[in-house]
Amino acid sequence: MRSTERKDRENPSIAGRFAPSPTGRMHLGNVFAALLSWLSARSRGGRWLLRIEDLDPGRSRQAYADLLMDDLEWLGLTWDGEPVYQSQRSDIYNDYFRELQRQGLTYPCYCTRADLLATQAPHESDGRVVYPGTCRQRPAQDGPAAVRLMVPDETVTFTDGHYGTQSVNLARQVGDFIIRRRDGAWAYQLAVVVDDALMGVTEVVRGHDLLLSSPQQIFVARLLGLPSPRFVHFPLLCNTSGQRLSKRDRSLDMEALRSKHQAADIIGILARVAGLTPESEPLTPDELLPLFSWPKIPTNDITINIFQ
Repeated sequence: MRSTERKDRENPSIAGRFAPSPTGRMHLGNVFAALLSWLSARSRGGRWLLRIEDLDPGRSRQAYADLLMDDLEWLGLTWDGEPVYQSQRSDIYNDYFRELQRQGLTYPCYCTRADLLATQAPHESDGRVVYPGTCRQRPAQDGPAAVRLMVPDETVTFTDGHYGTQSVNLARQVGDFIIRRRDGAWAYQLAVVVDDALMGVTEVVRGHDLLLSSPQQIFVARLLGLPSPRFVHFPLLCNTSGQRLSKRDRSLDMEALRSKHQAADIIGILARVAGLTPESEPLTPDELLPLFSWPKIPTNDITINIFQ
């Protein structure tokens, strides 16, 4: 374990997590997500866990995982225990996959649309197509196929920790979704449910473009007899064009930021845009802890041009 165990923890039953994909250098939006997740867990004396979501063997790199851990430590965002790598947990996912098959809720899908993106968290800002169930009744064919989970015409209601009550109809707003990709890679919606439950995660903090994933994950957890965490979504950081920050924003990735700024300056600016402080001033995450509360965080997306 790289990061130092905290001695002042008061409530180890609370566990948050940060789960980045090692497909490139972290950018400011990733840092914002890590900071809010860290603050939410630590402010209540909880643990903060790190999971490397390297499900996609074609895009994931250990070098990027090493860099993101170094960036977190440089920022002062320390985690508990050893990082968990999804690429090392295939046998675990397979056991739960077999349980869904046993329940008769899966079927092979030979469609190609969205298949290659199934290992990645489906951000709403990237667009979403509700799968119409094309392959539900299609006879099995030779050749590779993705595997989809059938969803009922049912509304899942949950309380988001920041946006309040949410109700999503699985059939009309989600559709049958992929749980294993055609190349055998495990899909996001199955792996995260299994991992969050087995790691003891009690709170998931992430951008609101992933809000629609929550009812899917609640549904999968229920089928598998696993607990669901508390979900808390937050507004996105956007560039001056109104687009969600991503790896395309090279001026806001950690390589560029570390070359020009100190860690405390980055944390201080994020604290201000998050509504936690009235002005930007250098702060460490520990210094920010007493100032954190979810009601201070805005609900609308945040345009950031301070670093550009």
